[in-house]
Amino acid sequence: MNSHTPESSQLGRGTAYPTAYDETLLFPIPRSQARDEIGIHGALPFIGHDVWNAYELSWLDAQGKPIVDTAQFIVPATSPNLIESKSFKLYLNSLNSANFASHEAVQARVTAALSKAAGAPVTLRFGVPHTQEEASGSCIDDLPVTIKTYGPPDARLLKHSAADVSEVLFSRLLKSNCPVTSQPDWATLTIDYSGPQLDRSALLEYIVSFRNHCEFHEQCVERIFIDLMTQTSPRRLSVTARYTRRGGLDINPWRATVNENRMEFVRDVRQ
Repeated sequence: MNSHTPESSQLGRGTAYPTAYDETLLFPIPRSQARDEIGIHGALPFIGHDVWNAYELSWLDAQGKPIVDTAQFIVPATSPNLIESKSFKLYLNSLNSANFASHEAVQARVTAALSKAAGAPVTLRFGVPHTQEEASGSCIDDLPVTIKTYGPPDARLLKHSAADVSEVLFSRLLKSNCPVTSQPDWATLTIDYSGPQLDRSALLEYIVSFRNHCEFHEQCVERIFIDLMTQTSPRRLSVTARYTRRGGLDINPWRATVNENRMEFVRDVRQ
């Protein structure tokens, strides 16, 4: 049995692209270890999901003619495993030489394989959401701040005032690194909350403190959620990171307090 650690995955290795359908390419990584590190034990303190948008999806119809499409995959945050991104890409590429009679046949086969890897039901929707030309909320990126740390992330940077507000803040300066290859991952981070007013300059310093941090996308968002809850005690909180595309896939983790509405399915202009 393979050890399900990032170092034992296909990530960072030269890989021959598949010439036949192969769901064993999918590489699940337990969420538990990263959650233990940030103090999540037992029941989850949030709701959420990881939304993957696929732009390079193709298979063969019953007569052997290529079909191309786009798709969205929704992995619940309650799943015991996340799916490592390179293995996801390789698996989707394994569809390229496989014959399917219909879109419904593709949907059934792929959702079964992804659900098995994630350990929970995964949803597939053909097509991707529209692009949001202007991000909602107030951008904090132009604030005049002095940056002193680029990692590891430091929750102590977060500050708030006694004022009670409801607001949406966003930053396009979130950058973290792959925990295996150290390749950069870029995202637009949106924080929608009600409660003690966040110090925007301090928040920006905190976001930039992820710059040299090595962690998977989903884990970064959960860390941000927990740090905000611990340091600022909002009544309600929604944290979304819309990561830019790599290898035909972008990922959009969303975590929120249980009283929050479902994340809107839109794409950032950088996606």
